[in-house]
Amino acid sequence: MATVRIHLTGASGSGTTTLGAELARRLACPHHDTDSFFWLPTDPPFLDARPVAARLAMLEAALGASDGWVLSGSLDGWGDPLIPRFDLVVFLALDPDVRMARIRTREGSRYGAAIEPGGDMHEASTAFLSWAEAYDAGSRPGRSRPRHDAWLARLPCPVLRLDTARPVADLADTVLASLTAASSSPRPSG
Repeated sequence: MATVRIHLTGASGSGTTTLGAELARRLACPHHDTDSFFWLPTDPPFLDARPVAARLAMLEAALGASDGWVLSGSLDGWGDPLIPRFDLVVFLALDPDVRMARIRTREGSRYGAAIEPGGDMHEASTAFLSWAEAYDAGSRPGRSRPRHDAWLARLPCPVLRLDTARPVADLADTVLASLTAASSSPRPSG
């Protein structure tokens, strides 16, 4: 199992979960997604946020259970206590139209008729899509490109930015090559 600790972040639909799973598979380490810690289990899902202290405690326990891991999702606004744990943060970006098409396809696959007009999840799905579409402009509260850029600029660890229009295997190769290059670079003394 690898001892590297990678955090993948970006807009909803940018591919953080997919790339996270692939990297964890290649590194033979656990993959965690922030949604599992952020949201309380509800049916339908993603309705009620878990209190910050509880999600941080759960995430600290999960990350502390192994030397290496891959964490996908967004910590912006609540996860700063975890920053010292990161060896590398990878920011994933994607053309907004392509990203929104991915989200619509994912939502349709997950929830089917429930998100169609008249479905019991239609209102929540419409609100989520509107929120996700506003990411790049930063015109809604919560996760946004301007907030992510500001958060990334404060990180003490290396930040790798990738366009996820490329195949997942290529993206994983790039992340792993970045880790190899970073580990072979001389470290400053002092």
